[in-house]
Amino acid sequence: MGAKSLEVIRLLHRQQNEMYVDGKHSVKERIVGISQPWIRPIVRGKASADVEFGAKLSISLVDGVAGIDRLSWDAYNESEDLIPQVEAYRKRNGFYPASVHADGIYGTRANRAYLKSEGIRFSVEFPFLSLLGDEHATYRLESGRLCGF
Repeated sequence: MGAKSLEVIRLLHRQQNEMYVDGKHSVKERIVGISQPWIRPIVRGKASADVEFGAKLSISLVDGVAGIDRLSWDAYNESEDLIPQVEAYRKRNGFYPASVHADGIYGTRANRAYLKSEGIRFSVEFPFLSLLGDEHATYRLESGRLCGF
C-alpha cells in the first residue's frame, strides 16, 4: 500500500470518526472509495437511485458538435452553467445563439431573465412528462408561461 493510499485512509478515518462522534450522516468532501478518493456521492432523488457516483458533465451541442464545458466530481446545481455557456458561445462565435434548448433544471428565473435580456429564445424539456405518457414533453417558455409545441 502506497503513501497516497495511507493518507486517503487517514482522511477517511477522520471523516468516519467525525460522523460517529457528532451523530451525522454526511461530511463535506466525503470519501467513498480509497482507490478513487475524488469520486463524491451525488444525491439525486431519482426513482432508480437515491445516490449516484461519478462525474457531472455540462455539455453544449452546436451544429452537431458536442463540447464539454464543465466536468466536476462534486455535486453542484447545473443551472449555474447556462449563462457561462452562452457567454462562451458568444466569445467563440462573435454573437449570441438564436435559441437555447435545455433540461428543465436550467429554467431558473435568473437564467430566463438573462436569456430574455439578450433576446435568446429558450426551449426547456421536462423529461418527467414523457414518463407520464406525454408525447410532447418539450415546451417553450413565452412570457413566463409554458406553451407546448
